[in-house]
Amino acid sequence: MRSTPPLSRRAALIAGTAALAAGLGPATASEAAVRRPGSSRSRVAALSPQQRAGQCVIHSYPGLTPPSSLMSAIREGRTAGVIFFGENIQNLTQIEGVIQSMNAAHASSPVQAPLLLMTDQEGGMVRRLPGEPVMSAKDVGASADPHQWADFTGSGAGMNLAGIGMNVNLAPVLDVYRRDGDFTDQYERSYSKSAAAVASCGSTFITAQQGVGVAATAKHFPGLGPATASQNTDLRPVTITTSAATLRSVDEAPYRDAIAAGTKLVMLSWATYTALDSTRPAGLSPTVVGELRNRLGYTGVTITDALEAGALQSFGSTSQRAVTAASAGMDLLLCSSRNVSQGDEAVSALSDALTSGGLDGAAFDAAAARVAALRAGL
Repeated sequence: MRSTPPLSRRAALIAGTAALAAGLGPATASEAAVRRPGSSRSRVAALSPQQRAGQCVIHSYPGLTPPSSLMSAIREGRTAGVIFFGENIQNLTQIEGVIQSMNAAHASSPVQAPLLLMTDQEGGMVRRLPGEPVMSAKDVGASADPHQWADFTGSGAGMNLAGIGMNVNLAPVLDVYRRDGDFTDQYERSYSKSAAAVASCGSTFITAQQGVGVAATAKHFPGLGPATASQNTDLRPVTITTSAATLRSVDEAPYRDAIAAGTKLVMLSWATYTALDSTRPAGLSPTVVGELRNRLGYTGVTITDALEAGALQSFGSTSQRAVTAASAGMDLLLCSSRNVSQGDEAVSALSDALTSGGLDGAAFDAAAARVAALRAGL
């Protein structure tokens, strides 16, 4: 097992970074993201309704071998990418082979921008791949030189993922935890109780990771730091009553630095924040998405947390959740139940809503364009 890519891969990463700096990087989203085989023209209109919807959905699958249904979705351009979990990974050689097969299937897709191939490689206890980053966020924050170790873990995570062909890491966590043992701290996922320390470590991790070509995801906006040990959005609805003033001065503060560092994605929380929107979880709330877009000025890609989360139990089926999230302004929908049919259901629901007018087509295409730009730049 290796924690860094082979020298040839490392050289390729360095060469690719240099090419981007010289203006020789991938084609723009309009040039590369949507292209019919044999044609140099690129038009969103060339996509079928299901393909159009699929540009905003991330699929998942069970076990070590991707099912034929997922490979078909990739081949036919009905998905934006795949999230990988521990059950999908036997070792680095095996998962590298899986990724190569996905990329080979994608080569015949009408959507030629790279697939988004992602995992949660935060560090410490939350790692899907063997190897870096071995240190947890809490270890980094408590070290004698947090900046040095945040840089090390960020570049280590990036090279580890890039070495097997993944291009998105659902990290770093920017939650500012309040008490030892609370939701974020119990797995050592937070850098610190200090917003300034979280901001510094998080932005350093982002810069280092994206410097080797792997997109970073700042999460979980506007912050799960106030959540108690039992407030797990994966399992049940969570309501956070922190004041708007505290959310903005403490919990959102690390996102300003992350945005300034150029984070490619921001994941929104599934908790409900009564001071911002008392009726909907953050990732289903136009108000909270607006807080990120308008108040903090974020223009990159937004991504939901797991669409199957227990926090959404009162918000209907996958179809209903997908349309509600897209309507709220979420760009990418994370279907991570390890069931291909979940992603397919989300795609069908979005397609139907776009066809019927239940979703604003212009807003949806703007979201898809942000995703396309992200993909074209990887």
